[in-house]
Formats: sequence, C-alpha cells, structure tokens
Amino acid sequence: MTLKLRELSLKPDLFGNGHGLCAGCAESVSVRQILSALENPPVVALATGCLEVSTTRFPDTTWKVPVIHSAFENSATTIGGVEAAYKALVRKGRMEERPLTFVVFAGDGATYDIGFQWLSGALERGHKFVYICLNNEGYMNTGIQRSSATLLGAWTTTTPSGSVRPGKPEWHKDMTKIIAAHGIPYVAQAASHNWKDLMTKVRKAEQADGPAFINVLTPCDRGWRFEPENTMEVSQLMVEAGLWPLYEVVNGKWKMTGARQKKRPVMDALLSQKRFSHITKNADDATIAAIQAKVDEEWDALQALCEMSAAAD
Repeated sequence: MTLKLRELSLKPDLFGNGHGLCAGCAESVSVRQILSALENPPVVALATGCLEVSTTRFPDTTWKVPVIHSAFENSATTIGGVEAAYKALVRKGRMEERPLTFVVFAGDGATYDIGFQWLSGALERGHKFVYICLNNEGYMNTGIQRSSATLLGAWTTTTPSGSVRPGKPEWHKDMTKIIAAHGIPYVAQAASHNWKDLMTKVRKAEQADGPAFINVLTPCDRGWRFEPENTMEVSQLMVEAGLWPLYEVVNGKWKMTGARQKKRPVMDALLSQKRFSHITKNADDATIAAIQAKVDEEWDALQALCEMSAAAD
C-alpha cells in the first residue's frame, strides 16, 4: 500500500481552522492526517475530551464532516448504532448505498477507563468502524489527572511526586494488546511524528473487514511538561526508547512497523518531559531502572509474537 504525498496534499482539509486546542497539541496534527488518509467520506463520533470540547464550541465547529457526540464513555456504541442504522436504511431502500467510513476519536481516558466496556462490546458485535485512541496518557482536559495509560513514575495532579510517592506507582495498561485479544481484523500502534506510518495504518484500518483499532501516541505539552515546539521530537524519543513500539496486528499476525525503534535508553525520553523531573535528577533512581526493565521485558515479548507470526507465514 503506497501513500502518495502529492495526492494527499490535493485532498480537501476536513479538519478546519479555529480550534481551541493548545499550542503544540499533537491531536490536531494527527486528526488532520487521519482524515486525509481516509478514502471514503467519514462519519465521526467523538468521546468527551480535549478534542471534542476544543472543536465543537457552539456556535462554531472545526469539523467539515458529520460529527456526533453523546457522552464520555459511549462513542463506540454510538458509532456502532450509526453504522447499524445506515445498513438497515440501505437494506430497506430508504437510503442509497454509498462508501462511508465510520470513525471514532477518543482519548485514553475514554478508551482505557471510562469507555472500555462499550468499546469491547462494539468490537465483539463486529460493527465495521475505525476506532482511534488519541493517547496523551492522562485526563488532560480536566486538569492532568492520571489514567491507566499514564506511565510509571509520571507526575500528575492525582499522582503527585514527593517523599512518599514518586509519581504514578503502577505500570500502564497495555490496551493495544487487550484489543488484539478481541480477535478483530486490524489493530495497530502509531505515533504523531511518523505521519507515513500512521496514515498507512489508517488506510489499512479503513479497508479491514470489520472493526479496527489504532492507538496513537499524541504527546501533551502541558501535561507532559515540555515546550510546544518539541512535540514531534518527544513523540520520536518515546518510540526510539521503546516506550511506544510501532506495530500492527493484521488478522492475528503481529508485525513491527517503522524504523529506529528501541535505539535509546528510556532515560533519553524521560529527560525530555518535566513530568519525570523528580526521578531523572538521579540517574540511579529505582523507578528509572524499573521502567527500563519493564520496557525490555515487553519489547522481548512483542518481538517473540512478531517472530512467531513471521514463522507461521
């Protein structure tokens, strides 16, 4: 599958100007790329979060496509209902059949935590839609609270750093593998800085015969504590340190995607974000060693899955 930059540049921009997202926010960049990668006209459902509240302020909207928002947790159920209604109307002859792509944009809070059971149910029912998790590792819209996507050791307003607790004490949930366990046709991880990898995966997800899920790392400069102009550099460091591997699972087959993965120690990525400044001031900090050990363990497990898939072909 080849993406041609010239053709993409000539496509109409479906995500307009005038949104209220922060300077340096990766979400607006990724959403624009995702919409450009789609071949069919999209119908979008939004979960409550930074993207929704910053792009749908009455009486204005940033969107140039149909958008629906109902509640924080049920965007997957909402788009499943839209997809089912469309098929029923076509079947009854009340609507002309045409190529459409049903898409969800939700944050990690709405995906990993509040909306997980709705997402799991929609995947199990087999609705054909593309679910995009815009993962900034926390509830940034409501004041930088931790989610189950937040990295071990990270400072948030609900996991403060001090003499008693060095930031978040738990390892984050591996949602991408949890979704892959549902046995859906397409699952992937992507990151904001690698536009070609992200857009290629979106195109594959759109063409999948059933539900598809892409977990996109979208660094938050305010929550992660870095300068707005460094967003893409931070995203790249997370991938190169092995904290966010780029891979896909196509009909149960695991495959790494993208170059320059796990080329650095995790310390390089942690130093780029002041949410870890309480542990990076000491290179021998036990939390840093724990993060590196867990990254190494999960990297080896992921490589084993990819090698088994390659051997089975």
